[in-house]
Amino acid sequence: MIVLFTDFGVRGPYVGQVKAVLSRDAPGVPVVDLMADAPAHDPKPAAYLLAALAGEFPAGSVFFAVVDPGVGGARLPGVLAAGGRWYVGPGNGLFELILRRAESAPGGDRSRWWEIVWRPNRLSATFHGRDLFAPVAARIARGERPADGPDFREAPVTRIRHLEWPDDLAEVIYIDDFGNAMTGLRADMVADGSEILVSGRVVRQAEKYTDLPTGEAFWYENSNGLVEIAVNRGRADAALSLRPGSQVFVRKKM
Repeated sequence: MIVLFTDFGVRGPYVGQVKAVLSRDAPGVPVVDLMADAPAHDPKPAAYLLAALAGEFPAGSVFFAVVDPGVGGARLPGVLAAGGRWYVGPGNGLFELILRRAESAPGGDRSRWWEIVWRPNRLSATFHGRDLFAPVAARIARGERPADGPDFREAPVTRIRHLEWPDDLAEVIYIDDFGNAMTGLRADMVADGSEILVSGRVVRQAEKYTDLPTGEAFWYENSNGLVEIAVNRGRADAALSLRPGSQVFVRKKM
């Protein structure tokens, strides 16, 4: 399957145009709309979100992953093989946490990166998603491998690394339609019973919404393994003045 992870938004023609190319170049291959509202113009928080979501997909999945504020610039377009999956998109840090998780997995993983040297006859300076990444994702999904032809050049993965980024990002990275705030913290890295400090408030841990009265804020391990801040039958973003980039602090319960 081909999995779409982008900041293109649900309005406008962009996702539709990409899917048209995928349908043309990889007919019959399922396309999954994972996210069209990844953190806009910001590969760093998007990298933590992508790493949390990718593990649910089977080996061999091809991720069309595009959060590309530097489109048309010096960042490297490429294909990453990591953790048994394929990732097509810009080498701007978006795949940093994918690489780390693959390296730390049992048995390790030798991730490989190929720069895309092929260029289509039509290449918009501002829409590489449609004109460059979508055709390449379709080729990978059809079974073509970057090592097999001249359109790709293998390069060290160090060229796309951002080793200065933390393993866990202590900030809000995404607000969903319910007002829940996902963070870049993996819940299994936070001691059970810890408190979260955010916007000058202390938020305690709970397992599920019904553990608390209506209107009370809490944090929990969400279905993707991240620390998420919510309000029972309310909006955490409004109640706690949260937005993407809001800093969170973990305090172990005494």
